Amino acid sequence: MDTEKNLQKLNSLNKNTLMETLDIEFVAVGKDFLTAKMPVTSKVHQPYGIMHGGATAAIAETVGSCASAFFLNDPSKLINGIELSINHIKSIREGTVFATAKAIHKGRTTHLWEIRVEDEEGNLISICKLTNIILDKK
Repeated sequence: MDTEKNLQKLNSLNKNTLMETLDIEFVAVGKDFLTAKMPVTSKVHQPYGIMHGGATAAIAETVGSCASAFFLNDPSKLINGIELSINHIKSIREGTVFATAKAIHKGRTTHLWEIRVEDEEGNLISICKLTNIILDKK
């Protein structure tokens, strides 16, 4: 697996998207995981000065959906998230969060991912579960 080439390919898809707006960048890929990072600045804060749950949802769905597409590696298929649940464990005001998606189930038509969102010290910020449906492109 050419990790650097794979990361460049994944990051090239971010141009002119929400991922570019939120500065989400893929930083690690392995045989069973994909990791992205996002800076925690006022751009992703809610009014109390902590990371907005919607920003957590954005990075979680990004890494989980991209993991499905990357590991499926079938250009005739389209990946759509159909359910996302998040439990927020700890708040964060600044720094960087890392979201790592690991498969719980990779079936023919659905994928289920666990996404751990952690700070730079490895503290759990949120735990997420994403279900993706695999569709044929029209």
